[in-house]
Amino acid sequence: MSAIVSARQLQKHYGDYIAVNGIDFDIPRGKCFGFLGPNGAGKTTTLRMILGLTPFSSGQLSVFDLAIPAHSRDIRARIGTVPQADNLDPDFTLAENLRMYARYFGLKLNQALEQRIDSLLEFAALSERRDARTDTLSGGMQRRLTIARALINNPDLIILDEPTTGLDPQARHVIWSRLNELRDEGKTLLLTTHYMEEAERLCDELVIMDHGKILDQGSPAELIKRHVEPEVIELRGCDTETVNTIRNNISSCRIEHLGNSLYCYTQDSGPQLEFLRNQHGLTFTHRPASLEDVFLKLTGRELRD
Repeated sequence: MSAIVSARQLQKHYGDYIAVNGIDFDIPRGKCFGFLGPNGAGKTTTLRMILGLTPFSSGQLSVFDLAIPAHSRDIRARIGTVPQADNLDPDFTLAENLRMYARYFGLKLNQALEQRIDSLLEFAALSERRDARTDTLSGGMQRRLTIARALINNPDLIILDEPTTGLDPQARHVIWSRLNELRDEGKTLLLTTHYMEEAERLCDELVIMDHGKILDQGSPAELIKRHVEPEVIELRGCDTETVNTIRNNISSCRIEHLGNSLYCYTQDSGPQLEFLRNQHGLTFTHRPASLEDVFLKLTGRELRD
């Protein structure tokens, strides 16, 4: 499958600070590709280099088989962007926001454009609010409009930077449904997110970044299988005595301890569960391993500002 974005030894320096440190990746056409990483990992810098907004320090980068920076303008004309924060014009109606954004791509204000605006508003489930001002919309509605706006030029690549941050679960699920529709139509999606469930649901393939480097790449299922045991037991409210008891009596599992929580990663949870059920006052949950477990194992559990 041909790559729509390709990078080789891509680097970005800001003085002595290395934001992106010699990364290689290929984003396949017609798939959803994710960039995951803690704050400061280099995700946003990488997106800005793909958009031609931030010059890279060394390496090679191409989009649509066109080299950056030589063809940055042509490349941006074929990309739709959903920024992390909505930047809709509050003085315009929904239709006017789409119409004005179309002008940035040189699209003619004609009947064909009006039909496309109607189609995009229907796609975003906002047809009934066509003539309402954007400041009357809920957060979820504004986000759906921002996604619709990113499609006005019928882009081949859609870049979504934290597309559902701050939204309630209902709005998030609606947006996930719309993004899956776009991928099913053959659009290529490039996603950054802090929601591991979002990445696991949407991404066909992803990279996990930290300190400007790619730590690993693969499908969510491949990464889970490669890095963590299949079952996890989480215990809450553990004091020192409980932690020591569990460490001394539970074998054949990898244990991580954070605050008053304990995480037991195991290939077979049967013996551990039998022991824990015979202990009084313990609160625990048993679940399959997830992409979040991979993320925390590779990047650590410490806070990032």
